[in-house]
Amino acid sequence: MRLSWFAYLYHLTLPPFCVRFFRMTDVNNDVLEDEDFDTILSPDISFSGTLNFEKPFLIRGRLSGNIAAKGFLVVDEEAVVEANIDASRVIIRGSVKGNVTASEKVEVAVTGKLVGNVTAPEIFMETGCVFNGRCTMTQRRTRV
Repeated sequence: MRLSWFAYLYHLTLPPFCVRFFRMTDVNNDVLEDEDFDTILSPDISFSGTLNFEKPFLIRGRLSGNIAAKGFLVVDEEAVVEANIDASRVIIRGSVKGNVTASEKVEVAVTGKLVGNVTAPEIFMETGCVFNGRCTMTQRRTRV
């Protein structure tokens, strides 16, 4: 197979980490139901402080502080989070202001807005999302 001159130049000039990053454009969100979550923070709830959890957690309300989790976190479309997040997997469909670190992956959907740095082995940003910060891809880490 012959490459066009543009494709050839593209592959020669970009370091491997850039090629890896540019391939991550589609968010593969599963259809998630309320029953999939152990805990749901309702839209009429505002929480301030440190949140720790191990099972899947869905935020639909407002949260400020810190999130330290061993489980899966979803920030729903109407949710507003002002916190640093450390979890195994994070899906952002609403608004997050703070740094996000994940041991598995971070997904930002088309409705998502992330203002802060993101660090994870896999990072997916859907076309149309808002992201303002640094993106650092790491190797998978094991949680204790």
